[in-house]
Amino acid sequence: MSRRRTLGTKKKVALLVSAAAVAGGGAFVMASTSNAAQSPQTAAESTVCQGLATALGNNQRFIEGQRSAPDAQSAARIANREAVIAQIKVQQEASGCVVGESAQGSQAATGQPSQAASAPASAPASQAPPAGNAASGQQVCNGSTVTLSGEAGAPAASSNQFPAGTKLKVTNLDNNKSTTVEVTSVSGSCALLNNAAFEQVREPGKFLIRRALIEKVG
Repeated sequence: MSRRRTLGTKKKVALLVSAAAVAGGGAFVMASTSNAAQSPQTAAESTVCQGLATALGNNQRFIEGQRSAPDAQSAARIANREAVIAQIKVQQEASGCVVGESAQGSQAATGQPSQAASAPASAPASQAPPAGNAASGQQVCNGSTVTLSGEAGAPAASSNQFPAGTKLKVTNLDNNKSTTVEVTSVSGSCALLNNAAFEQVREPGKFLIRRALIEKVG
């Protein structure tokens, strides 16, 4: 009888240990799953998300401008930019960002006022001519950040201040890489680079150039 009781006790202990291991394992799996399912990052939490949100906002603002003052090419331009917005949303999801988050302009993207916005109010207007009238070789768009438009094709830029044919040199001051591109279309910001141009000056994994030097060179 003593031997049977001992065997029975061992079996009970083994079953309890096994059950505890399974329960513990299940709890561990649940904890791991909970930790792995992180919330999407906002533009304020990630430089990558900032850049994508700004790119999305720039394209949305361009579409709004086309709808408020349409011309013969507006429908085609809007369709193109809507396709670009769809691609940016795909990039937001792949990068762990809030899908559809939008930020228009450098102030919205970085939370900091641009140099132009923070200039003293007493400064004479003659000291700050419109960017479109700037002389060749002159720095323009002070304080502006630079993002990508999401458009394909050869390196190019779009702008809301410079006409098609203007040449701009964009330098990323964080890595000293530069690209000189021609403005080919209208956008919602001073200088918006297409994918190919942005690749020439970007830092790996980033969709935003915070410290940019933009010069009109032609």
